[in-house]
Amino acid sequence: MAHSLSAKKRIRRTARQTEVNTRRLSAVRTYTRKVEEAITAGNKAEAEAALRAAEPQIVRGAQKGIARRNTTSRKISRLSKRIKGMAA
Repeated sequence: MAHSLSAKKRIRRTARQTEVNTRRLSAVRTYTRKVEEAITAGNKAEAEAALRAAEPQIVRGAQKGIARRNTTSRKISRLSKRIKGMAA
């Protein structure tokens, strides 16, 4: 167990930041899931709208450090590629 004041403060800060990061990651996964569901349903217009809503959230996740920048770019690229491959 931590004894110094600075170590106790670091434990508190880490706990708060972990909670924030968990919420952010959950939001990113939710937006991504909505895009995936629209793609599997075969609704191209809905999938495009979901991707437009999801893209800023995914990029913000990379900026905030919950995912790597290349990972988020790859996810967005693959989702948009799948949407473009759908029948109109």
